[in-house]
Parts: sequence; C-alpha cells; structure tokens
Amino acid sequence: MSFRYKKEIDPQGTPEFGLVAEEVEKVNPDLIIRDPEGRPYTVRYEQVNAMLLNEFLKQHRNVQELEATVAQQQKNIKALNASLREQASQIQKVSAQLEVSKPAPQMVINTP
Repeated sequence: MSFRYKKEIDPQGTPEFGLVAEEVEKVNPDLIIRDPEGRPYTVRYEQVNAMLLNEFLKQHRNVQELEATVAQQQKNIKALNASLREQASQIQKVSAQLEVSKPAPQMVINTP
C-alpha cells in the first residue's frame, strides 16, 4: 500500500510504501509487532526480506522441478511419436502384403 506521513513528520509529503500489519498477520503472525493491547501495530520489515527470500527459493525449486518434468515428458512424447510412426509404417506394410496375397474373386455361374 502507499501512504504519506503527516505534515509534522514529513513536510514534503513524500509517498511511502508499506504493508498492512493486519494482512501480514494472516500470512505470518511472527512478522508483526503488537501494541500493549495485543493488536497488530507494525510489520517487522527486517524479517520480511528473509521470509520472502525463503519463499522465493521454494518457488524457484518448484519451477526447476516442473521444468525437469516438462523436459522428461517432451522426451517421452517424442519417443511415443516415433513408436507410433513405426507402428503405422508396419501396419501399411502388412496391409499391402495382405492386398497382394488376396485371392482374386471367383464367380460361380449357375446354368439351368
């Protein structure tokens, strides 16, 4: 979210960016500091970077695993396609052989 500090704190009104403590609490309660009444007060920004890096590394590992899976599946698909082409070729050869060895049709004429 973006915000501006009060004029007493920042007379120029420079835009600032931050996280909402209540929203961060839902994701990871250890990343917030509470006020004396126990309500979320602020975010422990010094801890956010480490947590984000860990999450990034998890996602990166997942992406690498998925990429390896996709590469293996593509390899399998190529092998299956080659096998399918070979089988189609064999079927054509067998069909041609059957056509050649097929006996000529015979006609029977009945004479009265």
